Amino acid sequence: MIYKDDCTLPEGYASRPKEYLEQLTEDGLESLPEMIRLLVNQAMQIERDKHLNAKPYERSDKRNGHANGYKPKTVRTRVGEVTFDIPQVREGGFYPEALEKGLRSERALLLALAEMYVQGVSTRKVAAITERLCGAKVSATQVSRAAEQLDETLEAWRTRPLGEVVYLYLDARYEKVRQAGSVRDAAILMASGVKRGGKRSILGISVSLSEAETHWRAFLEALVKRGLHGVQLIISDDHAGLEAARKAVFTGIPWQRCQFHLQQNAQQYIPRVRMRKEVAEDVRTIFNTPDRETAETYLKKAVEKYALLAPKLADWMEVNLPEGFTVFSFPRDHQRRLLTSNQLERLSQEIKRRTRVVRVFPNERSCQQLISAILMEIGEEWEYGKLYLQMESG
Repeated sequence: MIYKDDCTLPEGYASRPKEYLEQLTEDGLESLPEMIRLLVNQAMQIERDKHLNAKPYERSDKRNGHANGYKPKTVRTRVGEVTFDIPQVREGGFYPEALEKGLRSERALLLALAEMYVQGVSTRKVAAITERLCGAKVSATQVSRAAEQLDETLEAWRTRPLGEVVYLYLDARYEKVRQAGSVRDAAILMASGVKRGGKRSILGISVSLSEAETHWRAFLEALVKRGLHGVQLIISDDHAGLEAARKAVFTGIPWQRCQFHLQQNAQQYIPRVRMRKEVAEDVRTIFNTPDRETAETYLKKAVEKYALLAPKLADWMEVNLPEGFTVFSFPRDHQRRLLTSNQLERLSQEIKRRTRVVRVFPNERSCQQLISAILMEIGEEWEYGKLYLQMESG
């Protein structure tokens, strides 16, 4: 990764629209990529100046940070590959919107390529489709090469170092996969988290035969081997096999059981349909209290209330609902984000929307590749998006 030593604008950044037009007239479309490069670079430079609230080398009490050179990035456009100079900020937290559309197109192309391969589309057909998407001629050999690069990119993303993660979310969903000649439901184990800086991150996925302890344990151990550390709270539903694996790999780490799933689980112990609304309201009242002491008081009253009307529900509430109280031990302004595993539920819904057209994956690898491509795309949006939680400094 190469950074320029100073923040001086590269040659050609000065605003000379008349000269650009004259050059375009003389050289034709050959000069268009260079014009795009200069104009987008200038737009990104202006964005950084506005972000910092100061121009290069300007002394100002209102400055929000410091420029830190440029990082080259090559993007494929309709006029060919263009290498842009992305302005950097020493304190982080800045990424120019001028390139966002290009990056979205780049990610969309990777996803389209992955989906087409999963569905068995030939390289010749993929080449024709990508040619229409990119506006340039693409050969079958180039498509094959792109597929290999996609595999390498996804593998690098799945095995990248992780670092400190304060809050860890775990969940699973199922996809139909052809295995040994028959169609089976394969478990997609997923992990996301909130890092020390307050940004969300998709940490990893694994395609397994089931949610048995051995699969969850292998998945969690792989996260730790990639450098995952500093976990203060684990948020998940009560998945089969996860509890034993969680206790073995993250011994002593507090666990918050998803309150949303607890409310749903309570409905299974209601003897009469007409009680559903009342029970749901009672469970919400317990969870919406300001502290654990009040929650336990309300829970005791609910258990006494249903002891005769629905004894199985009363017993279940007494044992299970306290597993949703762990969040009360964490900062109040964080609690809303830690009550449930809905963060991963929304990812699961997006995966379902994108994999619906596949219906049955030909093998586990194809399933892992497509879902990895989807999650990598979402993870990049999270990385450059807003803070998920305001964390304490240090």
